[in-house]
Amino acid sequence: MPWIEVGETDIYYQQEGRGQPLVFLHGNSSCGEAWWQQFAHFSDRFRCIAYDSVNHGHSSNSPRDAEEPDRADELEGFLAAMDIQRPILAGNSMGGNTLTRWAARHPGDALALVPSGAGVAALGAPGALPPAQQPLSPDVLFLPIGDSLTDGFKQAQPRMHQRYLRIRSTATRLEAMRHPRRPSTKTLAERERLHEAVPRIESPVCIVVGELDPAVPRCETLHQQIPGSEFHVIQGAPHNVYYEAAEAYNAVLDGFLAKVLSVAGVS
Repeated sequence: MPWIEVGETDIYYQQEGRGQPLVFLHGNSSCGEAWWQQFAHFSDRFRCIAYDSVNHGHSSNSPRDAEEPDRADELEGFLAAMDIQRPILAGNSMGGNTLTRWAARHPGDALALVPSGAGVAALGAPGALPPAQQPLSPDVLFLPIGDSLTDGFKQAQPRMHQRYLRIRSTATRLEAMRHPRRPSTKTLAERERLHEAVPRIESPVCIVVGELDPAVPRCETLHQQIPGSEFHVIQGAPHNVYYEAAEAYNAVLDGFLAKVLSVAGVS
């Protein structure tokens, strides 16, 4: 089980394959293991890496009396600790927001960026900041998933649905949800200004979103704000498009990365 120290956090990560680094960033209350379908598809061509963000998965918890650490700072620290330069970054929801904020700081440092289920709110529109988190009941052992997956998926593929419930409901995440940390002042300030910052991004960007995802308008706005970006809506897919609609998501990523690697001359 690989671990690495990033600042004050003991980060758990997984990696498989060799070659160009392809780093996956999970969403809020999810974990790196949720990207297993992407590992199975891409690890024959890429060095696939997924880590558990602080207060998630098998990584450590932050102090209860401190602000939640900034996750773009965490990404910067993880890439430096792993000696990863010019990565391909793919992230869903919180992970998509994290890579977008990172890219606004480092406009051309990524070989490619693939945010899914994450975008930016139009000026004056709600959604720039995440809602406040309420403490989780101590009676809950399997974390609720809301509209991240559809009821149809639960009925058609109950085993896959149960797997997602189990892999994300770790002791680390349960502790953090029972004792929510204060939001990061730095993160909130950066997210409020993100609409103005994303046009600076120079790396190739492919925005993916499920048709049923409430984030569709924000994803459309992100596409409009980044010149030359691609935008793909996967029909019938929910917020966790990479998990429920893995085959379609992987196909979009395949096509996008083939173009990026060809232009960059990377084999």
